[in-house]
Amino acid sequence: MADNAQVLSDIADIVNDITGVDQAEVTPEKSFTDDLDVDSLSMVEIVYACEEKFGIEIPDDKSKDLKTVGDAINFVVAAKA
Repeated sequence: MADNAQVLSDIADIVNDITGVDQAEVTPEKSFTDDLDVDSLSMVEIVYACEEKFGIEIPDDKSKDLKTVGDAINFVVAAKA
């Protein structure tokens, strides 16, 4: 069972690695595109990095539903449950 706080921390690290956004800025209510200025190419990289990090698959039709950091956390937690 994945822990939300740990998943958030890992996603924050991934977002920081790919976009340079400070980890402290990556919070569950933040929108990847609107709040964190993640472009579509960077989002693909973030999805891929999450798949690698958490050992899960995020299908394309699901990845476009990941609008906020919280959406991504919930997807990872559910996928690992």
